[in-house]
Amino acid sequence: MITIKEAKTTAEMKEFIKFSFSLYKDNPYWIPPLINDELQGFDKKNNPAFEHAEAKFYIAYKDGKAAGKVAAIVNWQEINDQGKKKVRFGWFDVIDDIEVTKALLEKVYKYGTEQGLEYVEGPMGFSNLDKVGVLTEGFDEIGTAITWYNPPYYKDHFEQLGFVKEKEYIESIFSFANVDSALFMKASDMVKRRYGFKAMTFKSTDEVMPYVDQMFDLFNATYARLTSFVAVSDVQKEYFKKKYIGLINPEYIVFVKDKDDNIISFGIVMPSFAEALKKANGSLLPFGWYHLLKAKKHSKDVVFYLIGVEEEYQNKGVTAVMFEEYFKVFSKNGVRNCIRTPELEDNHAIHNLWKNFNPRIHKRRRTYRKDL
Repeated sequence: MITIKEAKTTAEMKEFIKFSFSLYKDNPYWIPPLINDELQGFDKKNNPAFEHAEAKFYIAYKDGKAAGKVAAIVNWQEINDQGKKKVRFGWFDVIDDIEVTKALLEKVYKYGTEQGLEYVEGPMGFSNLDKVGVLTEGFDEIGTAITWYNPPYYKDHFEQLGFVKEKEYIESIFSFANVDSALFMKASDMVKRRYGFKAMTFKSTDEVMPYVDQMFDLFNATYARLTSFVAVSDVQKEYFKKKYIGLINPEYIVFVKDKDDNIISFGIVMPSFAEALKKANGSLLPFGWYHLLKAKKHSKDVVFYLIGVEEEYQNKGVTAVMFEEYFKVFSKNGVRNCIRTPELEDNHAIHNLWKNFNPRIHKRRRTYRKDL
């Protein structure tokens, strides 16, 4: 027998989170999140996404044992500003039993219908800075700290239940040893002389902080054209500052200014925390913090998290200036592999940035949609 419980208390939310730990306990490719970090993200008092969103968290049981989970999310900012009457679902994990999947998703349908919404889409989080998509290729590739992992049967479950593909994402990796600096060094020198561009680099987090708000403003401007983009609010800026900036090696943050000292582009590269998080296994104590700190300073794999260029400068070689700085610091730090986060398949502008680096598409993922 399958039953569904809404998780509300702290103990129930921990059970919601820890289900994934039991599901993937023997899987070498799944990256465990920090349990307390997940709890804070689901806390209405802590996560500013709840200013414009609501969520319900459901746990499925089969014969009395936890068998799946899902979060049903309504982002009112997206609905009211973009007219997209959808209920999102995310943080979805389930055993290989389509009846359990069906029971969980029916809770999402019901929640969306009660809010007067017209369709469901997922997996996705509260905002564009959350994880997105169900993995459809690359099941034998290690995950990252900023993506979900799942077994192959998720795709089959969704399609058998009448879902259709909504958005397709690709993830790529390229070897830093194969990067030819001549591809961008000459261009960087030329555009700096022609346009007066200047790179900004940092040695400490304190140096970065005064510019983070400007970076988010540029992020909002440059990503606004993408499908389902929801702008980052001022309160969310503060939240993401506390949550992410301290984790990033400040050397891996690069801004570019124009001749008038206006920030026109940014690059955020994160050290790979995959192996560190596996060792931490959900907790900073007793030694999880040590593994994360070590990865921050010494990881030989890096993840290109965000890159944004102001629209009027997108064809003027700004990224060559950023790549010059990254080449210098990656060479110094002995970086081996550069990993790209999920990028919309139709975002050709971003794909063109990497075409000369011989990237290998190693994962694909997608969101699925179903009308209510």
